[in-house]
Amino acid sequence: MRRLPGLDLLRAIAIIWVMLFHSFIVDGLGPHFSWLSRYGWAGVDIFFVLSGFLIGSQVLRPLQRGEPFSFGAFYARRAWRILPVFAVVLALYVCFPALREAPGLQPWWQFATFTLNLLIDPVRNTAFSHAWSLCVEEHFYLVFPLLAWWLTRRPSARKFVALCTAIVVLGIGLRAAVWLHDTALDPPRAWFLEDIYYPTWTRLDGLLMGVVLAALRVYRPLAWTRWQRHSNAVLFAGMAMTGLALWLFRDRTGLPANAVGWPLLSFGFALLVFAGADGRSLIGRWRVPGAGWIAAISYSLYLSHKIAFHLVQIAIGTSLQEHRAAVFGTYALAVLLLGAALHYLIERPFLRLRERREFAARAQPEGGEALTAS
Repeated sequence: MRRLPGLDLLRAIAIIWVMLFHSFIVDGLGPHFSWLSRYGWAGVDIFFVLSGFLIGSQVLRPLQRGEPFSFGAFYARRAWRILPVFAVVLALYVCFPALREAPGLQPWWQFATFTLNLLIDPVRNTAFSHAWSLCVEEHFYLVFPLLAWWLTRRPSARKFVALCTAIVVLGIGLRAAVWLHDTALDPPRAWFLEDIYYPTWTRLDGLLMGVVLAALRVYRPLAWTRWQRHSNAVLFAGMAMTGLALWLFRDRTGLPANAVGWPLLSFGFALLVFAGADGRSLIGRWRVPGAGWIAAISYSLYLSHKIAFHLVQIAIGTSLQEHRAAVFGTYALAVLLLGAALHYLIERPFLRLRERREFAARAQPEGGEALTAS
């Protein structure tokens, strides 16, 4: 799939927003810039919508054409994309404790099996805790192709809409029930993170909204094209919906936010992704300098940015604390250097190896079908 400037911009905003949020581990940006980082956790939800849209498109296109879907090729492609740089960063965390932003680390096998988000102790073991979102995505990669294959054996728009509605309604009900239960008992643990924020079954809204976009694009191309004529109106509607959702998240651990805030936020981001996928929209028309590069290395940045924060914090201590601009620039440079190093030394070579293997498979008479998106 060719790179779209609008989606690259959203991906760049997402990773920068997340890193600004995580700057709290090095005392943040200061009171004058807290508005930049306060809602940075929502960058993960942008990634979820983008993943649902891009992976959903990969899976649904061959199914819509009636072609046999190669589960092996799909899972292999995901493994080549995800595992190499993840394994390197995990090895750094496990083998070199001095690199950790916090002393406690969950057992390595929870990261390796992508069960971290279901087992983590977010109070005592916070190092590399941001890998929880990768676990959610891996669960999506594992289950969605099987579900899509089953649903498209006898395609039905009514069945698809009913399933999507059920997932949203059940998610609202589940989070509300967990919130009410835990609030009443007030267990002596970080129950909001363990029971609502991290588990896969409470964080399906963003991925679902992305899949809905993919289904619309693949199965209703005329409707997709018709609506993209109004992509700027959709863009502003998405901004308004996102603003409403973030207003609910003023109390991030409150009931309104965690009952209906997640689907509203995900729907708002889905509207932004829809607009970003149109090259004629305000965010899809121009290439913002640097956004494409940040988007390209965003995965490596996401995995490694806390290590960079920690190393800079050790190196400069309090020597530059009175010069906030210099401190911010130092952290930003370190994050970009480490992320770029991982991308160019680990991530990119494995992606090229994946491309060579797929080219060789296509050249064989019995070769399996290759997927096109990253």
